[in-house]
Amino acid sequence: MKKLIFTFVVFFALPNFLFAEHGISIDGKLKYPPGFQHFEYVSEKAIKGGSLTLHGLGSFDKMNPFTLKGVAPGGLEEFIFEKLAVPSLDEPFAEYGLIARDIELAGDKLSVTFTLNENARFSDGTPVTVDDVKYSFDVLKSEKAHPSYQIYMKDITHAEITGEYKIRFHFARQNRELHMIAAQLPVMSKKFYEKHGFGTKNKDSVKIPPVGSGPYIVSDVKFGKSISYKRNPDYWATDHPARKGMFNFDRISIKYYQDQTVSLEAFKSGDFDFMAFNIAKQWARDLDGKRFESGELIKKTFSHKNNSGMQGFVFNTRKPLFQDPRVRMAIGLALDFEWTNTTLFFDQYTRSNSYFSNSDLAATGLPEGKELELLEPFRDLLPEEVFTTPLTPFSTNPPSSLRKNLRIAKKLLKEAGWEVKNGVLQNKNGDKFSFEILLVSPSFTRVMAPFVKNLEKLGIRADYRKVDTALYVDRYKNFEFDMIVNWFTQTQSPGNEQRDYWHSTSADRIGSRNLAGIKDSVVDELVDAIIYAVTQEELAAASKALDRVLWYGYYVVPNWYLPYHRLAYSSKFKQPEYLPLYYSSDQLLMTWWIDPEK
Repeated sequence: MKKLIFTFVVFFALPNFLFAEHGISIDGKLKYPPGFQHFEYVSEKAIKGGSLTLHGLGSFDKMNPFTLKGVAPGGLEEFIFEKLAVPSLDEPFAEYGLIARDIELAGDKLSVTFTLNENARFSDGTPVTVDDVKYSFDVLKSEKAHPSYQIYMKDITHAEITGEYKIRFHFARQNRELHMIAAQLPVMSKKFYEKHGFGTKNKDSVKIPPVGSGPYIVSDVKFGKSISYKRNPDYWATDHPARKGMFNFDRISIKYYQDQTVSLEAFKSGDFDFMAFNIAKQWARDLDGKRFESGELIKKTFSHKNNSGMQGFVFNTRKPLFQDPRVRMAIGLALDFEWTNTTLFFDQYTRSNSYFSNSDLAATGLPEGKELELLEPFRDLLPEEVFTTPLTPFSTNPPSSLRKNLRIAKKLLKEAGWEVKNGVLQNKNGDKFSFEILLVSPSFTRVMAPFVKNLEKLGIRADYRKVDTALYVDRYKNFEFDMIVNWFTQTQSPGNEQRDYWHSTSADRIGSRNLAGIKDSVVDELVDAIIYAVTQEELAAASKALDRVLWYGYYVVPNWYLPYHRLAYSSKFKQPEYLPLYYSSDQLLMTWWIDPEK
């Protein structure tokens, strides 16, 4: 307590004072003290060794995960490239130094200085230097990199080398997460990329396995088919507290399959060791056979407290057909979630009721307090429902019904200038209402079939089309679709990534995640309110206000979520005693190890 009081006084007395820390968080609180030995969700009993085989879907055609064009293989960024700091999976938003030994946030919060760990090395044996860090920042901020990096790091203006091991990042304005964004920088070898090139113009150079400072190096590659990583025997951070007990496999191989049905059969046959499931039917009915009966394969759910965000059928509002929110609302009324959940999903899912589902940041009830203060200046620009109606997904539970919902939808379409003539929905110009739903997963076809049939009752022709991964990714990046299925993931502390999701500046930027093409001044203001929130109370209010505005903009047809991971895996694995709180299934797997007796 005394230390906190002292820091508070110095903070205001000396605006340029820098205080060094082994870790950083959004609220200044850290679970793990200086000198901690390892994260709680790993085990000291973990043993290095053995091989792990995973599966991927689709294909890949490049070895640079940071560019827009092409598809990189799974694991490349996570296994090869280390960052200045890495997250703790049992804190809402905290990071601990890795390549950075110390992190010093300026008292005026307009810069952060990193002191590098002198032991950090790339896989070719060369030290990680401040020149490498600066090069990594500069190239990711340039047009050579995927545009999401430029959007995410927009308010980090430049990097300045201040010493042999010190580099300072300067900010355009105060933002309580910018120092954490800077710490997430993946560090690349300047020497490697200056020799081989960073972009994708040279077709040969993009296929050269990169040099990184991570726990693995690329050992074998068959483009589009498989990739293998082997442990770097000289990995510099094996015993680092932020890496101890993790990445325990000597070799990790990823085999690629064209769809999940084929990959499931391959898993049951023993072709790979671990599989996460997002198809309810497979989880409920298809995980059977001798290997499950004998205990060789295990099926288990793992609870988490992740912010589930929003999965939905996304309207491309760049298309004239979807520019009227009444049209988007009408189409949303045609999804019968209750029937779908019972008939197709075995009642496994919860309906998404927020853009921050399964989170304290989800808007509930009616706006009040700071949330209402944020919304009030825009009352004349917003739908009345933002202020009068809690966020409620359309339902077919009594007293509602699909028939009732479709009657409402028909009325909305008529108000928007669309009427049924000879069984076909048309406008006054005789244009027929038809669109295409772009899919990459064949499992979604059985979801789309009843949805499309309901739309037919409104006179709408909707076709769903599954394409291969390469074409899907290309059309996704270039916004060449009418409707698409997407999951807008969220963290426990939303921030600068919201600009990439919803802000006008990202709507026409190829490769951005603003798939809906949202250009709305109110949304822009609320996104900025999230990014520049100073306190947790301000962040929560801004998130809830944005939630309401997005919800009643009807930019997606809300889907569903699970508050747990569905995993099946080989019994050869051993696991730590404790689960983290906020994690993906891949992150969990990297804390496991192979039982030497199996």
